[in-house]
Amino acid sequence: MELQRAVRMGTWVAASGLVLAGCGGASGMNGASPAAAGGVSPETGMESSMLPSGVTPDMITLGDSLYHANACARCHGPAGAGAQNGPPLMKGDGAEWLHSSGEFEEIVATILAGVSREEMKDQSRRFPMNPRGSNPPLDDDQVRAVAAYVWALNNP
Repeated sequence: MELQRAVRMGTWVAASGLVLAGCGGASGMNGASPAAAGGVSPETGMESSMLPSGVTPDMITLGDSLYHANACARCHGPAGAGAQNGPPLMKGDGAEWLHSSGEFEEIVATILAGVSREEMKDQSRRFPMNPRGSNPPLDDDQVRAVAAYVWALNNP
């Protein structure tokens, strides 16, 4: 419920890793990292002002780890370029988003709901996508982290 409410309010995070890693050391005002205070993240090279509302560089890093440790990479390829079981998660080079426009909130919604066989726009893929993307399913924070990573793949 809290995740759905945050999506509606547009407060989502971009992530780039699949491991469950703790947040790094904090600095700056109120314990914020330099990137959260408007600087450039050393982990992602992104300015925090460029991230969707509520997304942090740490979330992108966690999402990357989760993506590569779970079914995400097996189905969508290690770099998100697509594979036999799942379509590309990156725009460009002829690849198009099939189930959203690529906005962070839409990526979160797709991961939460999954994509049933009937909803699949590319029937050449072998398997539908499970809700919450994995087995065992990702929790709300993990869903947001993976969505942040996928968003970051398309918004360097």
